[in-house]
Amino acid sequence: MHTFEFTRPADVTSAAAVAATANTAQQGAEIRFIAGGTPLIDLMKLNVEQPHTLIDLNRLPLADIETLSDGGLKVGAMVRNADLAHHPAVLQDYPVLSQALLSGASAQLRNKATTSGNLLQRTRCVYFRDTAMPCNKREPGSGCGAINGFNRMMAILGTSEHCIATNPSDMNVALTALEATIHIQNAQGTRAVPINEFYLLPGKPRVLRIRSFICSSNRKDREQSAGARPRCSRRGGHETLAISRSGTGSRRCYFDGI
Repeated sequence: MHTFEFTRPADVTSAAAVAATANTAQQGAEIRFIAGGTPLIDLMKLNVEQPHTLIDLNRLPLADIETLSDGGLKVGAMVRNADLAHHPAVLQDYPVLSQALLSGASAQLRNKATTSGNLLQRTRCVYFRDTAMPCNKREPGSGCGAINGFNRMMAILGTSEHCIATNPSDMNVALTALEATIHIQNAQGTRAVPINEFYLLPGKPRVLRIRSFICSSNRKDREQSAGARPRCSRRGGHETLAISRSGTGSRRCYFDGI
């Protein structure tokens, strides 16, 4: 791990202003936010991530879970995964979200990891973590070790000739089923992005600084479930499936890892 500067901004505006000075938010960024630190610290130990500055968000007032007047649920960026999974409103109205969170990682990681970190996890595979192997995400232009390597757990849909990795988050699939809206703040202000526009296909990078997200009230009265899938480590499931059924009986399926 390389040496780095550790800073604690006084407020969200200050944090966004410091982050705005970075040359990129993609691989090779010299400035990174740190919340729970999973998996950022692991990647720094492996020298996959080598930021010069870490911006600590843990003391900012972003850890509230709030029921809105329209019945929706607003979740702060610094809410821990375990706290969200066990929140009474989530257990009652958004069970698919609780199921997805509790199926991911270990209890220790869920106690530490945050919702914003979960949303912004890098799409990656084992080759991304191994600096001895080629990886276009880690080192653009070096090639993709997975395409002709061990790729049983890689993606079939939404890939490119440069990368076949999958997003490791279980929570993101549940939030898509719940039609969540992501609220983003940067140095230019705030904006809201529907989750179905939040994740992009390969070749379309986006810089994001999450402040909170809101689960839609028009999905909470529908039957929800999170599907079981193979799991071999704390890093995430191979496939994730979420199903939402309306009062009329129609169903929508959302999946990741395929």
